Amino acid sequence: MRASEICAAIEQFAPLSIQESWDNSGLIVGSPSDEVSGVLVGFDCTPALVDEAVSLGVNMIITHHPLIFKGIRHISEDEPVGEALIKAIRAGILVYAAHTTADKVLAGVSGAMAAKLGLKEVEVLDESGLGAIGNIPAPLSYAASIDLLKRAFGCKVVRASADPLVKISRVAVCGGSGAEFIDTARLKGAQLYVSADISYHRFFTPRGFAVADIGHFESEVEIVDILLSVVRKNFPNFAAYACAHKENPVKYY
Repeated sequence: MRASEICAAIEQFAPLSIQESWDNSGLIVGSPSDEVSGVLVGFDCTPALVDEAVSLGVNMIITHHPLIFKGIRHISEDEPVGEALIKAIRAGILVYAAHTTADKVLAGVSGAMAAKLGLKEVEVLDESGLGAIGNIPAPLSYAASIDLLKRAFGCKVVRASADPLVKISRVAVCGGSGAEFIDTARLKGAQLYVSADISYHRFFTPRGFAVADIGHFESEVEIVDILLSVVRKNFPNFAAYACAHKENPVKYY
């Protein structure tokens, strides 16, 4: 099978045309005409993920985060991106990323977040296609809402603003760095907005509204299984694997 066929299946789910202007989704290493023996799906294209692909005997990696994101001036095995690139090229492994393309479809990152929280009547949060908003079937106290976030996303801790002093019945979510949609969530009636990479000053919130930061990895990691399901649905007899370990680079001590 050619890489172009696999890319087309992913892009039917998450079109390249919708990615953010600063993003680098798509085929990053390799040619669309290359033959593919199998696929490994992961979250970040780390040197360890490339090693895993080699051990499985597959020659295409699909991740959420792009291996090459900003300009690279030096490629060295002394740093993770360079090491992963060198290993992939030496082993003849193609690398593809579905980043904001998978963020901007409701069946992608934010839709998965909403599903984990059991939200109903879910719709897109922002006109850009990012985020989701929906209703909790039975309103919860703020403490119960925080407990729900910890259980749903496997969080050791949640960074959150003060108790909004209201029941939580409408929740907005956005995977990854979503601080820019805090005001949108509040204006659309959410009592709680859940995202990641929220800076200190954004935790000053008005009564009736709260924000919670569950962590970048925790908010998006479900996309690995989603992308794997896209490949398996389109190519049921093709070798496709999820990475053995989804490692969060952020450690809690």
